[in-house]
Amino acid sequence: MRRFALALAAALVLPALPAAANADGVVRITSAFSVARTVDALEAVIGKAGATVFARINHGGGAAAAGIEMADSELVVFGNPRLGTPAMQADPLAGLFLPLRVLVYGDGQGQTWIAYEDPGAMLDDLNIPDDAPYLAQMRGALQNLTMAAAAGG
Repeated sequence: MRRFALALAAALVLPALPAAANADGVVRITSAFSVARTVDALEAVIGKAGATVFARINHGGGAAAAGIEMADSELVVFGNPRLGTPAMQADPLAGLFLPLRVLVYGDGQGQTWIAYEDPGAMLDDLNIPDDAPYLAQMRGALQNLTMAAAAGG
């Protein structure tokens, strides 16, 4: 876990914009790049940080294949067992919410957004202490990875 955090911190040069969850627990930040380029950058920084991308789901492409118009939207599902396993040890139901997910989407006005649910909010109803160290580590990883992707990787 320490290696993951150190690699993440050393590998990423981040803009000075803080990410904070809204009242709904969802953190939203803007990207200056297209959805596809932002997701490519996100995948790259996830790999550099030592985590695994399990899936890249193209919601917009699925809608287009069904003949339905929708702005670009892709979901990236990823994780690192060193962060997720302790949560599932504390409460096996954490497996319903993990691995972590980040949505990158266009708003139809030309703006690309990156969104994810704050891990504390996501796991709030489970038997997981609010001060569990892995929640802070997940929160930090999500913030660092998404901010790096928003900056183009």
